[in-house]
Amino acid sequence: MNPLLAPLNAPQLAAVTLPPAHALILAGAGSGKTRVLTTRIAWLISTGQVSPPGVLAVTFTNKAAKEMQTRLAGMLPINVRGMWIGTFHGLCNRLLRAHYRDAGLPQLFQILDSADQQASVKRLLKSLNVDDEKFPPRELCHFINAQKEQGLRAAAVEAWDDWARKRIGLYEAYEAQCQREGVVDFAELLLRSYELLERNEPLRRHYQERFRHILVDEFQDTNKLQYRWLKLLAGGGAHLFCVGDDDQSIYAFRGADVGNMSDFEREFKVENLIRLEQNYRSHGNILDAANAIIKNNPTRLGKNLWTEAGSGEPIRIYESYSDGDEARWIVEEVRALTREGHVRAEIALLYRSNAQSRALEHALFNAGLPYRVYGGLRFFERAEIKHALAYLRLIANADDDTAFARVVNFPTRGIGARSLESLQDAAKAANSSLHAAIPQVAGAGGAKLAAFAQLIVMLREAVQLPLPELVEHVVELSGLRAHYLNEKEGQDRLANLDELINAAASFVAEEGEPNQDGEITGEFGNDLSSFLAHASLEAGEHQAGEGDDALQLMTVHSAKGLEFNVVFISGLEDGLFPHENSLTEDKGLEEERRLMYVAVTRARQRLYLSFAQTRMLHGQTRYNLPSRFVDEVPDELVKWLTPRAGTGGFAVPSAPTFSCVSRRSESSRSDSGFHIGQTVLHPKFGLGVIVNAEGRGTDARVQVNFGAAGMKWLALAVAKLEAA
Repeated sequence: MNPLLAPLNAPQLAAVTLPPAHALILAGAGSGKTRVLTTRIAWLISTGQVSPPGVLAVTFTNKAAKEMQTRLAGMLPINVRGMWIGTFHGLCNRLLRAHYRDAGLPQLFQILDSADQQASVKRLLKSLNVDDEKFPPRELCHFINAQKEQGLRAAAVEAWDDWARKRIGLYEAYEAQCQREGVVDFAELLLRSYELLERNEPLRRHYQERFRHILVDEFQDTNKLQYRWLKLLAGGGAHLFCVGDDDQSIYAFRGADVGNMSDFEREFKVENLIRLEQNYRSHGNILDAANAIIKNNPTRLGKNLWTEAGSGEPIRIYESYSDGDEARWIVEEVRALTREGHVRAEIALLYRSNAQSRALEHALFNAGLPYRVYGGLRFFERAEIKHALAYLRLIANADDDTAFARVVNFPTRGIGARSLESLQDAAKAANSSLHAAIPQVAGAGGAKLAAFAQLIVMLREAVQLPLPELVEHVVELSGLRAHYLNEKEGQDRLANLDELINAAASFVAEEGEPNQDGEITGEFGNDLSSFLAHASLEAGEHQAGEGDDALQLMTVHSAKGLEFNVVFISGLEDGLFPHENSLTEDKGLEEERRLMYVAVTRARQRLYLSFAQTRMLHGQTRYNLPSRFVDEVPDELVKWLTPRAGTGGFAVPSAPTFSCVSRRSESSRSDSGFHIGQTVLHPKFGLGVIVNAEGRGTDARVQVNFGAAGMKWLALAVAKLEAA
């Protein structure tokens, strides 16, 4: 056998040695898709079916492109640096550089990154005297990029009202400004490359005849324009070899369209569909759980992961009373794992939302465990949190120049650079703080600075409120919440601000109330200054350095493409994971289930699933249903670390048996045999009223209002209930 083919299993071998034809390779998690892609290229070249310049290979990250080049260099006795291997943006940049005149660009055109693009839009709005609060630059950038990713220039975008027409006009003005300055943004690279090939037939024919084999990695993550670009290049008879996994399509919010896979299969009449199902990463129980979860998605191409590595350990499930208890349990479990010999760098803590990291970080901080937030910032380092803390710092000390400079014009209130320069000069002359120098600044700028000073006075008037209420008051009155409500991706930032309120509530609870002598028994105290000191310390400590053995914290989205020996998936509650927005969006739940599938398949050896009965929201306790994804894991694969009731898979903190006291309503019957309005008695929570019920028999669940104890879902065995 050819040495290139020796390491391959049968499906991989079939994919690599396919005759020249269109092919769709469904590559499951950990099934060796990179090996298949690189070996396919090496096979085609080494057997003389194509020369190196005749190959176009598209990846989704620069890291993946470099890895492919490195592997190919080890397989082939040729220089692979000149081959067309790269990301969509990288390849389009290469095309436009080679044909800049035809593309209508200067030879040395520059590329705007996202920050540069936003700054460019800000300049545009200022030059046109457009209110940037009514048309926030960040939101306008998202709008422009979304249109370009759909292949739409400003003239082709439909306008439904005056506001939409204004945005389209700004899109047109932005394009003119970029053309005048000789710059392109990321979305423009692909759109202009597509337009160049579409309108220039000789050039299109040249590249169609050149690239005889086009190979695409992570095909499930392509958007509509990227797929159209590929179809254009393949229109001259090239063979498309697309590798992807529809079960791992989790980037719809970025424009990815998993429907491209079925469209490709139909439009190109693909006869070669090969499934790579043997997994080289995870043990059998983990794969069986992933298969059981994802099979509930009806619109998938279908495959079933398996391994020769054996079943391995059962999946451990833990139910805690609160999110704080969940975080503390994870810390103790991590300590036990390290005592067993696991290195911290091979342990990942995954969560659905960035805001969830706060409780985990706090528990790790208290335990003195080093950690690293992968693909993002630690909680107290996030911009929106630092903005809110800056306002709180000004309440505590108006002369804090660092905090003042951070938020004096955030959210924007028309205080420009010239006004700030005047303020700085006045402060320097008077040897005072910026805040104290505000009366020395005259004119319109001085009036706006005085209004900001008055805002700080208004915020300070609320300092007697309980700390969580004070934080919520600041978030509202400062304009931070309204500002992020206007951002397309502001929901994550709002969730983080809500989590800051929870952090304040948790801080007060942990530090304790004053004793009879008025003394605070905790380490810090529970006033504003103490909370700010706590936040500063927690932000500055236990961040792992380069090369340190540290726990890995990340969202599930950030975890895609990674793998770890041990994985914790926390916060598995309906409304959190799956996210509450997915329950009302078209096909939203399917994407959330794919996200869960990605999370589960990150684990090699051991997998933990955890959820909390209660979680803080806006400083208030919210009672939760366990995630439906927990229920989708077969019982024979799991080991419950906490007691559970009946067979419904839901643990309860005390005996699940209820005694029914009376039946208030005969009209609101449910299939469970319980009645809405029925009064029940619980040994721990006392009297309660059933407000919802579902299921029947031993799988029945009822939601009961226990007054001060709040709402709680419990799994019950009907046979144990006694009707009055």
